[in-house]
Amino acid sequence: MKMKNNDQKVTSMVQAAVIAALYAALTLPFAPIAYGPVQFRISEALTILPYFTPAAIPGVTLGCLLSNILLGSPLPDIVFGTIATLVGAIFSYRLRKHKYLVCVPPILSNALIIPWVLKFAYQVPDLVPVMMVTVGLGEVLAVGVLGNILLLALERCRGLLFQR
Repeated sequence: MKMKNNDQKVTSMVQAAVIAALYAALTLPFAPIAYGPVQFRISEALTILPYFTPAAIPGVTLGCLLSNILLGSPLPDIVFGTIATLVGAIFSYRLRKHKYLVCVPPILSNALIIPWVLKFAYQVPDLVPVMMVTVGLGEVLAVGVLGNILLLALERCRGLLFQR
């Protein structure tokens, strides 16, 4: 029985690492549209993955952290941008029994946290409520639209890709 537990741990670690790498790979080449008051981060579609596996929580979190570090983001963005992704992933996992609500936590956490990061780390002059709308709209497109398309596609091959 102990071997099965170790196998599950290894599988979870591998899943988290692959998700982190995918997140970074989908963020880095699209950096010009992934940052700023109006942003569309394609990698945010992966924040629906906690619906399938808890390994996605550290996966998307580490992917966000890695992306922000590699792109030379200021420390507040590295810290609080990563926290926004972590919070969204945790609450997405908690909502996994409600498939179409899984996308809501990442949208809300980013719309509420990232405008403050933009204001204080990047000195963006826009009003925080305006940036909440613009960041939120980008998240709706990335997570609400792309993320749900990804969720529906992955649901068809759930048994092959994810273990719970």
